[in-house]
Amino acid sequence: MAPLTLQRLVIAPEQIQGNCIRLTAPQQHYLGNVLRLATGAQFIAMDGQGHWWRAQLEANAAMAQLLEALAQQAELPVKVSVAVALPKGSGFDEVVRQLTELGASQIWPLRSERTLMQPGSGRLERWRRIAQEAAEQAERTVVPELAEPLSFSELLQATQPLEQKYICVTRSQPPSLWSQLQWGETLLLTGPEGGWTESEQQQALAAGFQPVSLGSRILRAVTAPVVALGLVAAFLEEGSLTS
Repeated sequence: MAPLTLQRLVIAPEQIQGNCIRLTAPQQHYLGNVLRLATGAQFIAMDGQGHWWRAQLEANAAMAQLLEALAQQAELPVKVSVAVALPKGSGFDEVVRQLTELGASQIWPLRSERTLMQPGSGRLERWRRIAQEAAEQAERTVVPELAEPLSFSELLQATQPLEQKYICVTRSQPPSLWSQLQWGETLLLTGPEGGWTESEQQQALAAGFQPVSLGSRILRAVTAPVVALGLVAAFLEEGSLTS
């Protein structure tokens, strides 16, 4: 059976013992009861860190055998991180899902001055589960890292070493993101409902962020990060195909 037709399952690296995987109870339930895979059925195991294998269920359903390592196919050629000012309600759930599908390597939830949503306990774990499910669906080999929610100043400090970083702004005339893209590790920063404050924009500029536009239309806070990453992914993948 061709690997691309097999179901995906994210495992923790410590589950691998020799040439076998020790499956957790939820994984056994998912494979056996949800997917209805029988003994001997094959699936793709991914450790979320860029490694994946073709695996086969053992008779006791608690173990799977690693059959072969597979080559990476579905990752962007360089790392792209996206910092997103948290939108209100549950909108960040879908942002996480779509950014994962598009190839984000890291997603930073951000508390800006105009952020209304205050994540409660358990929200981060929910986002991480969504990212894992989306990575499986998109046939990725890496599950993007979901950082703890940060304040604006904490994000600027944490990303200080990065050289290629963009802040998406509206109601001004910066160059388009597409026109400014270069090959290399990239960080995108998108704002909340109502946009960035003047103070935040000045802080970002002082920290080395380049202001860019996503077009002449005003995008929703849940749309902007998806558009921004889509542009970067298209740029990087076009370059990798033509280089």
